[in-house]
Amino acid sequence: VNTWKHPLEIPPPSEKDWPKEEEDFFLLDPDQERDALPQPFRMINKLVMQVFESAMEIIERREMLQEAQKRKVQPEKCFPTAEFQVTGRANCLAVSGKFIFVGLSVGLAAFNTCDFKDVCAWDAAKTEICAIHTLDLGNECHVLLTVDEMGLVWLFCFHKESFLLIKILNEVEDISQRSACVEVVLSRGGDYAGILLQGKCRNMPYNTKAWLEIYQLPKDSWLTEMEKNAGAAEGLACSARRSSCSYEVDSFLLQELPVSAIQADVELDLPVLLLTVRPPKPITGTSFKGPLDALKEVDDGSMLGLGYNHLIKDSQWELQEAIFRSTYQEYLEAEGVIEEEVPRHATFHFLPPSWILMGPEMKVQPDIPVGIGVHWDGNHNFCLYLLNHSLKEKADSDLKPDVVWPCAAPIACSAVSSCSRYLALAGEDATITIWDKHLGYPLCVTAILEERFVRSIHFL
Repeated sequence: VNTWKHPLEIPPPSEKDWPKEEEDFFLLDPDQERDALPQPFRMINKLVMQVFESAMEIIERREMLQEAQKRKVQPEKCFPTAEFQVTGRANCLAVSGKFIFVGLSVGLAAFNTCDFKDVCAWDAAKTEICAIHTLDLGNECHVLLTVDEMGLVWLFCFHKESFLLIKILNEVEDISQRSACVEVVLSRGGDYAGILLQGKCRNMPYNTKAWLEIYQLPKDSWLTEMEKNAGAAEGLACSARRSSCSYEVDSFLLQELPVSAIQADVELDLPVLLLTVRPPKPITGTSFKGPLDALKEVDDGSMLGLGYNHLIKDSQWELQEAIFRSTYQEYLEAEGVIEEEVPRHATFHFLPPSWILMGPEMKVQPDIPVGIGVHWDGNHNFCLYLLNHSLKEKADSDLKPDVVWPCAAPIACSAVSSCSRYLALAGEDATITIWDKHLGYPLCVTAILEERFVRSIHFL
C-alpha cells in the first residue's frame, strides 16, 4: 500500500495554465459563452456594429454644427416695401435724391422713393437704355447721362417730375463715323462729364480707335432757366398717375405712365466740349526737312544743335522697319503677326485743386475739379490735364499733358480716396504706388510678393 508522506495541496496557478486563445477571458461574462454566435453570424454582427458606430459619429458631428450655427448672428431678412412692375426689361437703375431712375428696353422711367409712386416716363426715341449715371444738382433738378444699346450718350435734365432731353453727345450725321461710348463719369459736383469713346474718330490726323471727351455742364444756367419756367414745367409734368392695391405692397405699371418732356418752352444751354484726350502716339520721326526748320519752331530759345544727324526722319524709321522685316521674315510669317490696331481703354478721374495743378497762389473753388488724370492700358504714365486750356490749345490736334507721373511698369488700374487727396496706381508688375495729389509726389510703394496681377484697387 502506497501512502503519501505529506497531505495533498492545491498547486499555485501559473501563466502556462492560462488559455492562449483569449487573453482577456477573465473579463468575459460566463453566461456569454453559452450565447456565442457561430462564425458567419459573428462577422455579420461585427460589421453591423461598425455601421452603427459610424452613424452615431455622423449624428454627433451634425449636432455640433447645428449648435455652432445657432450661436452665430442670423442675418435679418428684408422684404420689399414696394414693387414696381414695368413693361419690357429693366436693364439698370440709379438713385438721385428721392428718385429712382430705371433704364428699360423701351426708354426711361422715374419713381419716387418717398411715397413709392410712379412719376413719369420717357420713350420718345424707343431706345433701350443700358446704363444710367445721375447726380442731384439741387433745387429739385437732376442731371442724367444714359447710354443706349448703340453706344449713344443721352444727356437729360430731370426737373419738376419731367424729363428734358438736352443733347446726344456723340451723335453724328454720317452713321459710318459713329462712335460708341465705353465709359461715362460725372464729376462730384456735376460741373463736368467725361465719356470714353471707341470707333472712327472724326477730324483727326491719325487713326485713333479710342479717345476721351470732357464736357462742361452749365448747371447754373440750367437751374436759372428751370426756375424761370417753373410754371411751364409743372404744366407739362405728368398729371395722370395710377396706383394698384391688388397686392399687399404697392404695384405700379409702366405701360400706363404718361410720357413727359419739356418741349420748346424751355431751352437749356448745351454742354461745352473742353478737351479731347487721345492715347499717346508712338515714337515717330520728325516732319521737319532739316535742323534749321526745327530751330525756327523753337520759341523758348533752346538749341537742338547745328548738325544734320541730330534728328530722326520718317524715312529712317521706315528703313529700319524694312530691314527688320526682311531679316526676320520667316519668323514673322510663322507666328502670324497681325498689324490690326486694337482699341485702347482708359481710366480717368476728375481731380480737385492742388498745388501740383494750380499752384498755391491761384484761388479756386475747392469743390470744383480743375483737371483730370488719365492712364491708358499698356502705358507707364499717369497724365494730368488742366480743364482751363485756351481756345488755341483746344483746337490743337495733339493735346499734351500738363503733368506726367511715370511708373516703372504699365498701369493696370487706379483708385482715388474719398477725400480726393490720395491716388493709388497698381502696375502690371504687382506694385502699388500711393501718390499725394496735393503735393505731387509718391508717399509709398508696396510690392506684392507673389506674382499676382492686380485687376482692381479700392480705398477703405
